[in-house]
Amino acid sequence: MNLFQLTTNNSSSVLRTIDLFAGIGGIRLGFEQVGFKTVFSNDFDKDCKTTFDCNFKKPNLTLHDIKTLDTDSIPEFDVLLGGFPCQAFSIAGYRQGFQDTRGRGDLFFYIASILETRKPPIFMLENVKNLVGHDKGKTFKVIMQTLKDLGYSVTYKVLNTFEYGNLPQNRERTYIIGFLDPQTLNRFEFPEKIPLTVNFKDFLEKDVKEKYYYKGKPLYKKIKDSITSKNTVYQWRRQYVRENKKGLCPTLTANMGTGGHNVPIILDDRGIRKLTPRECFNLQGFPKTYKLPKLADSKLYKQAGNSVSVSVIQRIAEKIILATQQ
Repeated sequence: MNLFQLTTNNSSSVLRTIDLFAGIGGIRLGFEQVGFKTVFSNDFDKDCKTTFDCNFKKPNLTLHDIKTLDTDSIPEFDVLLGGFPCQAFSIAGYRQGFQDTRGRGDLFFYIASILETRKPPIFMLENVKNLVGHDKGKTFKVIMQTLKDLGYSVTYKVLNTFEYGNLPQNRERTYIIGFLDPQTLNRFEFPEKIPLTVNFKDFLEKDVKEKYYYKGKPLYKKIKDSITSKNTVYQWRRQYVRENKKGLCPTLTANMGTGGHNVPIILDDRGIRKLTPRECFNLQGFPKTYKLPKLADSKLYKQAGNSVSVSVIQRIAEKIILATQQ
């Protein structure tokens, strides 16, 4: 069955997406690169809106807390996309139903409520690797059962960016895909692993400002004797330097540059320095044409760390298209 037979309100062959917890648009970008059309994007972070609106034409980012988002205000769509935060919730809470759990901070249930009300044929959700084992697996069990109870056939897989996105970053994320049509799920396959053909050096800037170098700064004395190779990305782990021996960049995080969580460190021809915000965006697969606004570096690091690896998303989107067109 062609999936478009299920979308009675869509006469076009282009699948329309909505992007929840959109951040800076990494998921949107990956899906649009293979032909999906975004009709709605939402987040509550005003700094993300600044970056997002620099890079995307309409629709711009709707700045709204999903807890008070009017579902009826969302345009017609075929695919729900969401990189939702992982929050603990109990099986007891789940058993009380969607309406009772709304308002308790369990953000997944706001997605579930939209799925329940609008019944899009497809969804894709993204989260951290640890979602699968969170609370001894109870959280993930509730999520999967909830999605199945809503009538979806569901699958998931943990994918690492360097294995599936041809980006030299060690980044494992959980991807959950659902279809209303079980036959479409039968045709869907996650992308296969691909060789890593690039090096982190391919993503570095040529002219880096002096402020990113550590010489003359308090941390320099603690790290200078441990950072000796130009072929390695390092991390300062509060008390010691960790060397990433596989030549990969460690997972970029939202906490980079704050609270003792340092940005990955490298040694280049000028000395020891941290990665720049642009380099972090590069290592997430954002194109060189993606604009970075004039925000504090700490905010740009957070946005890069909170985002997704665009090339992994793009490959998943390609597989979704293949599953729906057979």
